Amino acid sequence: MADRLTPRAREIVTAARDLLEESGPAQLTMRTLADRLGIKAPSLYKHFPDKHAVEVELVAQMLTETAEALEAAEARAPGSLEALAGAYRSYALAHPHLYCLGTERPLPRAELPAGLEDRAALPLLRACAGDPDLARAFWAFAHGMVTLEIHGRFPADADLEAAWKRGLGALGT
Repeated sequence: MADRLTPRAREIVTAARDLLEESGPAQLTMRTLADRLGIKAPSLYKHFPDKHAVEVELVAQMLTETAEALEAAEARAPGSLEALAGAYRSYALAHPHLYCLGTERPLPRAELPAGLEDRAALPLLRACAGDPDLARAFWAFAHGMVTLEIHGRFPADADLEAAWKRGLGALGT
């Protein structure tokens, strides 16, 4: 992913990510990004045609890092859906704004690096013995749990560890 960007474009995406992680998606505007970099907003357009293009690069980072986290979990515990769930949850909770940017909107598939979405899904698909329906059900469970946790939708006394174990158990892990 980074190889397809110029050094200045990488610098812009890094600043965008910092801004996103600190302040959330509402604060990620071309004007705020330019201010963060100490330049005028029109200078950004020399590197990215619009805010959407910057967001696509952030989504690519999220997918790459998610793939890396899942691959590492798979290497530690081959075939373990529980290990994958733990890695997925840990990554999402460590980067909640980036996670939400990448998962709460339509995925810009055509604009992402070729094969990236598949790479992010492969550890899960392998752990599900190639069953795409089970992999989708597992992902839907994990994504729903993480999204609810990020948005503070569980009661303060909810035992999320128990809920994760129960959900994973229901999926056959």
